[in-house]
Amino acid sequence: MANIFCLMSGMRTEQSLFSNNLFNNFVTFSELTHLLITLIRRYESNMKHTSKIITLIPLILLGLSGCNESSKKETMLDPELVAQGKEIFRFDTFGDEQLWTDTLQLHNVVAGAVDPVTALSVGLKVDSEVLPEGVLQTVALPAPATTITLLKLNAVVGLQGDVQEINGKDTLVSLGTTCALCHSTVDDSVAPGIGKRLDGWANRDLNPGVILSLSPALQDQATQDVLLSWGAGKYDAYWNQDGLNDPTVIPPAYGLKDVALATYTGEGSISYWNAYVAVTQMGAQGNFVDDRLGLNIMHDPDLVTDKLPALEAYQFSLNAPKAPQGSFDIDASNRGKIVFNNQGNCSACHSGDNFTDADTQLHYPDVIGTDSTLASRSFTGKYRTTPLAGVWQHPPYFHDGSAATLLDVVEHYNNHFALGLMPSEKDDLVQYLLSL
Repeated sequence: MANIFCLMSGMRTEQSLFSNNLFNNFVTFSELTHLLITLIRRYESNMKHTSKIITLIPLILLGLSGCNESSKKETMLDPELVAQGKEIFRFDTFGDEQLWTDTLQLHNVVAGAVDPVTALSVGLKVDSEVLPEGVLQTVALPAPATTITLLKLNAVVGLQGDVQEINGKDTLVSLGTTCALCHSTVDDSVAPGIGKRLDGWANRDLNPGVILSLSPALQDQATQDVLLSWGAGKYDAYWNQDGLNDPTVIPPAYGLKDVALATYTGEGSISYWNAYVAVTQMGAQGNFVDDRLGLNIMHDPDLVTDKLPALEAYQFSLNAPKAPQGSFDIDASNRGKIVFNNQGNCSACHSGDNFTDADTQLHYPDVIGTDSTLASRSFTGKYRTTPLAGVWQHPPYFHDGSAATLLDVVEHYNNHFALGLMPSEKDDLVQYLLSL
């Protein structure tokens, strides 16, 4: 819950516990509750203070309700801003055609060699809702010209193609990418890879390395070796900065509202990461400055910065998907919740409504027993606790995808922390995670 200012006045000096901690400070709802309990415990053995407690409780409850109401107001999203952000997320390239077209020449590759069958095989998705009825039955899927038709219809998720008629023929003259390329997929309701958009869902079928490897500008063997080593659902957002090769799984972009830090290593908010990825990875014409990374990239005009608030609002509007009905055992899940909060000690880090303590701390790799390479490449040197809402939907797990299943995650922590969980407790814990 975001910090808020709670106005409570009229307490005398003997209520210093509250005046020192609450007045003229930003506190949270849970902190107020804790202080109330502390006050009651302090005075419960001394009856002469009963009247003071009774006097304080209405004021404290008023403060709590005010805090709660303020928080609700603070997390409200502007529908108009969300709508703008949806358009940006889906369709705005921020001018990154300068990379994908001018430098990488991928528009020529697509026009000459990438038919829809090939496109689907590397994880690209088709938005069925913009397709004319029956079009998939009338076009030749093994033909690159069909890909150009799909781009002209704005049906390829995450790609924007400028298709113009030249000498009587549709010609792809430029190609750019959007946020949706990696952070949207489809529901496969028409065919595998073809269906309605699912914004915010990580595209774990996408193989960015293979796509980049098709560029005429990236044909040297060392670069090819790196790109072809990543695999589906993985990308290295630092490789072009530090020259190291350590791809991470593409994360979902849903369930991020009220999550303090958006990246695996906790560098900053979602807007920070949006700017970093847009400018340094997508090739956008925008500004990004971070002295900690030694980056000072400037463009005139800046096509990124003014769009970040709307983009963030849309991402904040994307709720984590609910677990499908019948996808987990309810009774086992209820038992697993007890394990999560007790024997498993999961809630020590996966705490609060968002199942993360990222607003208060990060964790050293050796403490949680995960690979340290990514952390060592960041300026934090640590990892953020990943939010768990919708965790059923996006295997594999951990930043490097080293845990194929949720049971593998449970086994990792059971061994690392010597929890001593019984097989039945592990199974119940998995069912609880599948329910989130």
